[in-house]
Amino acid sequence: MTPRCPLGPRLLRVLLLCLPLPPPPRAHRFSAPNTTFNHLALAPGRGTLYVGAVNRLFQLSPELRLQAVAVTGPVFDSPDCVPFRDPADCPQARLTDNSNQLLLVSGRAQELLACGQVRQGVCEKRGLEDVARVLYQAEDPGDGQFVAANAPGVATVGLVVAAPGRDLLLVARGLAGKLSGGVPPLTVRQLAGPQPFSSEGLGRLVVGDFADYNNSYVAAFADARSAYFVFRRRGARAQAEYRSYVARVCLGDANLYSYVEVPVACRGQGLIQAASLTPGALLAAFAAGPGGTRPALCAFPLAELDGSMERARRLCYTAGGRGPSGLEEATVEYGVTSRCVTLPADSPESYPCGDEHTPSPIAGRQPLEAKPVLQLEQPISAVAGLQTDGHTIAFLGDTQGQLHKVFLNGSQGQVYHSQQVGPPGSAISPDLLVDSSGHHLYVLTAQQVDRVPVAACPQFPDCTSCLQARDPLCGWCVLQGRCTPKGQCGRAAQASQWLWSHEDSHCPRVQSLLPAHRPRQEQGQVTLSVPGLPTLAMDEYFHCAFGDYDSLAHVEGPHVACVTPPEDELPRNPPGTDHIILPLALMFEDVAVATTNFSFYDCSAVQALEAAAPCRACVGSLWRCHWCPRSSRCVSAGHCPEGEDTVYSAQQVDVQVRGPAACPRVEGLAGPLLVPVGWESRLALRVRNLQHFGSLPASYHCWLELPGELRRLPASLEETAGDVGLIHCQAQQFRPSMAQPELPVPIYVTRGKGQRLDNAHTLHVTLYDCAVDHPDCSRCQAANGSLGCVWCSHGQPACRYGPLCPPGAVELLCPTPSIDTVEPLTGPPEGGLALTIQGSNLGRDFAEVRDAVKVAGRPCSPEPSLYRTSARIVCVTAPAPNGTTGPIQVAIKNRPPGISTQHFTYQDPILLSLSPQWGPQAGGTELTILGRRLQTGGNISAFVGEQPCPIQEPVCPEAIVCHTMPQASPGEAVVRVLFGHAERTLRTSPFQYTANPQLVAAEPSVSFRGGGRLVRVRGTGLDVVQQPLLSVWLEAAAAVPARGAQLPDPSPRRSCGTPAAAPQACIPLEGGLLQCSTVCSVNSSSLLVCHSPAVPDGARPRRVFFALDNVHIDFASASGGQDFLYQPNPRLAPLSREDPTRPYRVKPGNVLDVEGQGLNLGISKEEVRVHIGDGECLVKTLTLTHLYCEPPPRAPQPTNGSGTLLQFVYETEPALSAFPVAAQVGLGMGAAVLIAAVLLLSLMYRHKSKQALRDYQKVLVQLENLEIGVGDQCRKEFTDLMTEMTDLSSDLEASGIPFLDYHTYAERVFFPGHGSCPLQPTLEGPGEEARRVPVRQGLTQLSNLLNSKLFLLTLIRTLEGQPGFSQRDRCHVASLLSLVLHGKLEYLTDILRTLLSDLAAHYVHRNPKLMLRRTETMVEKLLTNWLSICLYAFLKEVAGEPLYLLLRAIQYQVDKGPVDAVTGKAKRTLNDSRLLREDVDFRPLTLMVLVGPGAGGAAGSSATQRVPARVLDTDTITQVKEKVLDQVYKGTPFSQRPSVHALDLEWRSGLAGHLTLSDEDLTSVTQNRWKRLNTLQHYKVPDGATVGLIPQLHNGRAVSQSLAQSCPLGENVPMLEDGEEGGVRLWHLVKATEEPEGAKARRSSLRERDRERARAKAIPEIYLTRLLSMKGTLQKFVDDTFQAILSVNRPVPIAVKYLFDLLDELAGKHGIEDPETLHIWKTNSLLLRFWVNALKKPQLIFDVRVSDNVDAVLAVIAQTFIDSCTVSEHKVGRDSPVNKLLYAREIPRYKQMVERYYSDVRQSSAASYQEMNSALAELSGNYASAPHCLEALQELYEHVHRYHDQIISALEEDPVAQKMQLACRLQQVAALVENKVTDL
Repeated sequence: MTPRCPLGPRLLRVLLLCLPLPPPPRAHRFSAPNTTFNHLALAPGRGTLYVGAVNRLFQLSPELRLQAVAVTGPVFDSPDCVPFRDPADCPQARLTDNSNQLLLVSGRAQELLACGQVRQGVCEKRGLEDVARVLYQAEDPGDGQFVAANAPGVATVGLVVAAPGRDLLLVARGLAGKLSGGVPPLTVRQLAGPQPFSSEGLGRLVVGDFADYNNSYVAAFADARSAYFVFRRRGARAQAEYRSYVARVCLGDANLYSYVEVPVACRGQGLIQAASLTPGALLAAFAAGPGGTRPALCAFPLAELDGSMERARRLCYTAGGRGPSGLEEATVEYGVTSRCVTLPADSPESYPCGDEHTPSPIAGRQPLEAKPVLQLEQPISAVAGLQTDGHTIAFLGDTQGQLHKVFLNGSQGQVYHSQQVGPPGSAISPDLLVDSSGHHLYVLTAQQVDRVPVAACPQFPDCTSCLQARDPLCGWCVLQGRCTPKGQCGRAAQASQWLWSHEDSHCPRVQSLLPAHRPRQEQGQVTLSVPGLPTLAMDEYFHCAFGDYDSLAHVEGPHVACVTPPEDELPRNPPGTDHIILPLALMFEDVAVATTNFSFYDCSAVQALEAAAPCRACVGSLWRCHWCPRSSRCVSAGHCPEGEDTVYSAQQVDVQVRGPAACPRVEGLAGPLLVPVGWESRLALRVRNLQHFGSLPASYHCWLELPGELRRLPASLEETAGDVGLIHCQAQQFRPSMAQPELPVPIYVTRGKGQRLDNAHTLHVTLYDCAVDHPDCSRCQAANGSLGCVWCSHGQPACRYGPLCPPGAVELLCPTPSIDTVEPLTGPPEGGLALTIQGSNLGRDFAEVRDAVKVAGRPCSPEPSLYRTSARIVCVTAPAPNGTTGPIQVAIKNRPPGISTQHFTYQDPILLSLSPQWGPQAGGTELTILGRRLQTGGNISAFVGEQPCPIQEPVCPEAIVCHTMPQASPGEAVVRVLFGHAERTLRTSPFQYTANPQLVAAEPSVSFRGGGRLVRVRGTGLDVVQQPLLSVWLEAAAAVPARGAQLPDPSPRRSCGTPAAAPQACIPLEGGLLQCSTVCSVNSSSLLVCHSPAVPDGARPRRVFFALDNVHIDFASASGGQDFLYQPNPRLAPLSREDPTRPYRVKPGNVLDVEGQGLNLGISKEEVRVHIGDGECLVKTLTLTHLYCEPPPRAPQPTNGSGTLLQFVYETEPALSAFPVAAQVGLGMGAAVLIAAVLLLSLMYRHKSKQALRDYQKVLVQLENLEIGVGDQCRKEFTDLMTEMTDLSSDLEASGIPFLDYHTYAERVFFPGHGSCPLQPTLEGPGEEARRVPVRQGLTQLSNLLNSKLFLLTLIRTLEGQPGFSQRDRCHVASLLSLVLHGKLEYLTDILRTLLSDLAAHYVHRNPKLMLRRTETMVEKLLTNWLSICLYAFLKEVAGEPLYLLLRAIQYQVDKGPVDAVTGKAKRTLNDSRLLREDVDFRPLTLMVLVGPGAGGAAGSSATQRVPARVLDTDTITQVKEKVLDQVYKGTPFSQRPSVHALDLEWRSGLAGHLTLSDEDLTSVTQNRWKRLNTLQHYKVPDGATVGLIPQLHNGRAVSQSLAQSCPLGENVPMLEDGEEGGVRLWHLVKATEEPEGAKARRSSLRERDRERARAKAIPEIYLTRLLSMKGTLQKFVDDTFQAILSVNRPVPIAVKYLFDLLDELAGKHGIEDPETLHIWKTNSLLLRFWVNALKKPQLIFDVRVSDNVDAVLAVIAQTFIDSCTVSEHKVGRDSPVNKLLYAREIPRYKQMVERYYSDVRQSSAASYQEMNSALAELSGNYASAPHCLEALQELYEHVHRYHDQIISALEEDPVAQKMQLACRLQQVAALVENKVTDL
């Protein structure tokens, strides 16, 4: 039972668990639309908050209410200009957003210091009380006042520190922009005086080379003595990796003499990301490590950090920087001239903050390492620390906007709360601030500021949730009853008053209750055990609350005693229960200290819960209740009334008479258990424990609960020994109202006036009736013998209880068996048929009938499991000769046999034929099996192959109709029919499963609701469908069939001898749907003609589909996505508007105008038929509201049709009046002459005009047909292609896209045209082994030399300056350098950046638009290689799949049409120069290719598989082999397939017929010196033929099929050449245009000359529509590929962003403002340099074969891409190339995509130097194990050797190179490689 919430006013405040928890208070938040926040500052003491944002400064109250706002931008500025007043001083200035870079509060001066990125990072002062008030702003700032970094991606940190008499500003920043080169990383700046923010005369961290010391600062802090700066940078010059550092300076050191830095490391982690200073420790967040570790938090004890710095300072002051081991442990960093010295040992103490003579800046070499205290899933972007009550709490913000609260307990950290603060995906800013009270935390993201409570103690409503939260700032204040910080709990210092989760604390709870429950009638004491109860003052007390009742509590240690409420204070028991549960709370004042539940029970209610055993219910309950037998009462007191025995509760352990076993009870029936109906029976029951009633006399009664009646029988008690007795019920006859074989009747006993005895268990007697279910003698005698049933012939023979039948009427022998029915009456001669015999007296048990049945004189074996006593025998027939017939006989022993009136006949069923003999693989074909005597047996089943064929009843003697089931694959299947166990097989005519029909087009897609519109459906395999239907599902409130037809039975039963009924027009479906259908006629295998079904008014079409047997295809799928639409029926207006009943008068020659509504919504003009009588009115025009038709010239005959709408009357002209005959003759002759002249002229004019009109109409018809044909062709081809691509997608899921591995990809891109092995090792001759070691050493030194930027740049510039250094040499050397420096991509990127800058400076003085247009210098090839390296991952993850699908789609389309193997021209292409401009008849074939062990041997090998391959009959044998290999090895990369020239194609016909096919053999046709290549058509290979690929034989040996060698000597040459072979020229589909003269001269027949003349007249350009069809089919794949290349839905590759930013920077540097020039640079560098190459040559990316025709199509697509990248307007005209005309409409859209791509990349977040370097470092490892690096160095050295002298001269002329001895080192390399002796 669930606890009920009491209604007392006190507990409503106390028991919070009964109420829903209140929602946590909503956090305060501030945001500004369209504003990005940068920094946050807090004014100590005031609590005011300041937010630095882009172009804004906000002032907020502590509750984040806006108080003031200041606008700081945008302003005209340029990072390349010093602050200016006159815009003319900085022509490149642009309106620039002003991001806040530094925001600090100066407490002494009460000023806000704000520094933006504009004006070289100068700062300004603003008032703390009003941020809009500017206190100071430099009018003309000098270099010394440039404070913050002038780029938003470069961090600036700072501190305001108090010096004697003034505040100083310490600022640290990274390197940004060319004008920031002179600004040191760390400066001390003054805040007062004439030049605030100036570093003049104050300390600066002097740096020798900014490029080597570009610090990236993370945070700055200060404690009482020192200021600390946290940053990351590369190590010293000799160290290339980044490290994390902490630097320290004394607060009073204005000259930075005390500067010391030491590296810090978090074990196994990456670089430092955020930090915070707490008392005693520096908390630092580190990035994930290289070993897969997660981001972590490390704590560096401040004592250890200061100790490490002091050690470095001491070594540098007193020991020259060297430790005890002699190793350098401290040095002077940043490239300055100062060095570590040896000063007196007390110098560190004498100069704790350094001095002018002490070395500075000092850097420790030994890192201070700490273990991670915590690891998180997301990168940490912010850290804040808080120390309270001796505990350290860390607040961590991550890059996904989550805030984590961490308890730092020793060396471990534990996240005890995480919450989403910022928007998901928005990083929390490092400015994570705790207010001065320590109660709130301010969290900043780019979009908002949030105020979050440091501790949310009040949100935990009870002690358990408070302690489970494990918030170290919260605990449970016991006597206040709430979760509070320790300081808010008044008695927290006392024991058990404030419970803390991180101690072994437990909430106060009631551990035990004594007693656990009490009777409600008794008031008594309850003792609660509550461990850990807090101690109260003398005048304080606890009290107990039982619901609303209070009682004072007496406390003794952990025990609390309370008094329960009286009965009248307790609520009533709920109905049907024996107790009530009240909440019991131990209270202090109004606070519940501990709570539990307490039960009050009522014994008097217990006995009512179980009427059948009240005593057992009483003494066996949970409560301490006792039973008084004599008074039948359940009491809670210890004893019953005086003189009465007591049965005590089972819980009373100190007495014997206790528990249910001591209750007076009925234990069971003593006899009888079975009572016959109609016979007087006397019942007896065993009883126990009746002695408890004493010796008082009492009456007993038996009670039987008969159906509809409760019968009472007087009873008597017979006492036996001990406590056992018998109850005898009075004898009684029982006749229940309902006849049943057996009826269990419950029984119980009462004593006295309704005092019921307990039933020990459920008791009942069973009444039985022999007459029920025993209708005959056999079943009566088979009844259970204990029932005493006999077959009684007295009166009406029946089964009766023995004593009820007179002695002479009992029949011992049953009558003869009677046979009523036998099924079936025929069976096969083999026997095995299950025969069912039904009747009566068919045996008492199975033993009697085991051998008792004969059928037609033959034994029949009964089945034991199917035998039903006396009523049914199922036996299996024995074999018998055909034609045997006879009755069925059942002979039971000792009785005459029973013989049936029906005869059984053995007959042999015969199968003759099938109709139809084929059907679709999906099944559903109505198959008719014809034969004789097919009605044999009753269990007939049909099978087609292994699939069952459900039979449609009934089975007729000469026909079985069944419906085929789906089959896994097409092929033949034998038809079998089982007649019982006898099988008949139709082997002579197997059923042929064909491929499922496919629909590719259906039109029109609209109809009137009346239906009947002709719909033409095109597809394949349609002639195998037996009854195609066009169906529509309808739903309506009351769906009725069209035209009011009655709904027939959905599955009508046919009868033999009658023809099959036509399918019903409409049938009901489940769910209230109606399906209406029309039968389509099969015109051919590719055309169906259907009529649209009629749809009743009010019904709504839900689905329109074609039902092709079991294949259901939605109309939309068949029509290319167009749904079928029903339009309202047209409505016609009466022709005679004045009187619609009158006939309408028509004049011959007039056009009839019929008005109406919706006339053309569902029909076309050509389909409309208008009849007038038996004549037709020719329709001329059909619009929405008008129909114009031309009536017959003469009045037609009327019809008797009932559908007449109007009556028509034809008007004739009236007769002329009388006129003189002479006048008539003269007038007639004159008129005749005049008419003849006019008529002649009219005829001539009309003939000419009609001829012109006919020609014009013919051209229009041709153009219209052409347009329709192209559109239809596009739709059909696109449907086929999408089906193929769907299959390809499923294949790709299994095999994947065949990308080249990275090594192969890089080598193919670096060295195009060099085959698959561009770098081959030098072959070593004799004696070369000894030279290998020095050569390797020399090449290694060359590799080291290339790491010198000066040497490498000098080498590149010198080589490019040599006249003999060709463009090919430049590309080759650039690729060699890319290979050698692949492991140092950061270095290679730096070189590339320098060279691009030089290239821009070169072109800016010529024509900037020409830069990067061609690959003329090494930098352009280096750029190509660099992009290929950086975009490989993007290719694999994003752009590779659509590019591969485009390639496969092109290949599929090209292969579907004929391709001339000699000229290379194809029917399907995009390239007009490759277009086959002839009509070539061809037919697609499907060959079955043998694959597997038997492919090369016997065709019957069991392990051989057959793979279908699509080819054309016009394909040459080589083309067939290529297509077969493509389809057999479709999941295998091309390099792993066998070569087409190593295999022969063998045609298998039967078991022995093997024919090897080839392009040329003795059967090749040669005519007039033209030899035609052999095709499948030539060999007459049929569709479905079996072929195999076998190894080619060469001189009797098989040519190896092994894969191509790793380094082939040359590329594969095509097998066929368009050349002459001994005067014979080869041709395939068309002959070449150059034709020998002799051939022309030999044409003599008239037919040939006519054909040539017609061919000359033909327009070849008519075939250009094939280009349109191909283009339309491929359009989706071209769009997908361009979208993948030019989309920024995914993150832009960092290399692209880096490159475009570099180009923007170069343009700004050289003052190039023309956006067109920048567009051209970006296009030339990325799209044309990389992506066009990928589009043209996909073999650089994929392991595929690209045929010449596919290559030609890709060239057109690549040219389209090039045209889309140009900025000039795309104009086309009549003279434009066909390729440009094809995509004329799409190119403007593609241009917009390019523009949008450039714009989106420009607007994306900038790629920082560190992000780019980390990405390059990851890429560097991809080629780290390249095997050809030494070979690359060897080839590179050959170019160096070739211009050795010029390179040496250039190095010797450079003074820096002289200092570095680069020329000398190069000569050493030459000496080692060339084995020369040198004196160097």
